[in-house]
Amino acid sequence: MPSGAMQDALDVLWARRRASADQPPSTLEEDRAGFAPAGPVHPVPDDVAVTEIGAGGVPGYWLSPPGSDASRVLLFLHGGGYEFGSVRSDGELAARIGREAGMRVLFLEYRLAPEHPFPAAVDDVLAAWRWLRVELGLGAGSLAVAGDSAGGGLSVALLVATRDAGDALPAAAVLMSPTVDLTSSGASMTERVDVDPISTPALLSGLASDYLAGADPKNPLASPLYASLSGLPPLLVQVGTSDLLLSDAERLAAAATDAGVDVTLEVGEGLPHVYQLLLGTPEAAEATERIGSFLRARVP
Repeated sequence: MPSGAMQDALDVLWARRRASADQPPSTLEEDRAGFAPAGPVHPVPDDVAVTEIGAGGVPGYWLSPPGSDASRVLLFLHGGGYEFGSVRSDGELAARIGREAGMRVLFLEYRLAPEHPFPAAVDDVLAAWRWLRVELGLGAGSLAVAGDSAGGGLSVALLVATRDAGDALPAAAVLMSPTVDLTSSGASMTERVDVDPISTPALLSGLASDYLAGADPKNPLASPLYASLSGLPPLLVQVGTSDLLLSDAERLAAAATDAGVDVTLEVGEGLPHVYQLLLGTPEAAEATERIGSFLRARVP
């Protein structure tokens, strides 16, 4: 059962969803400027050094929490349905995970749909990965990748593409409510409609359509659930039961386990999509602590 603080956050999300039904349509620019996937947007803490960079031609930021090891890097890929999201919406979460893991974070501002449909985001992630490996000369064993929602799907796409290229893989990956099936065929897409305070099937279908722009939704780099998952590094997958993407996480974890991958699946009862963003709740704090422990154990 959700904590009191989490229930308060859920009440806010439900109220926001009801209020949005009565609002006039907004522009894409307005939606992006106000994007707040889990209620209030929390800034990157003042003690985290933020440095704007270009990573292989892709804009991004170094987020360096106090005491983080610059030689251990977490590539963080934000969520937002491939159409929204930035350091404004996800920077605090990325920095919090970096603090828990003792790692410097490369927060990537990959290109967004519909202006830049698939595979633009995947191409940007791969360019940043090559930059870390070739330009900075970092060993794959000192790197990990983490992503929430669409960023979780991009994280798995990075692993699959890197493996298929015969290159060394990151030491570990963290996937929070990952989007890995753009066919929307998971059972939770219908079974969880009444308990998800954030997403609707129509919203997710529209975002997928904008991102794919006619591409095959079962392309393994767009929907990594349909990729071969053998040979991937250890995965930590976190998801809540009040999430339309519950089935994405569960089916990915099962398929990866069947392929011989070391998978840890954590399912939070009554928790919403990317509940880790809900700063101030014990569930978010505990989740990021477990992520930090997972990364510390696997990224020397």
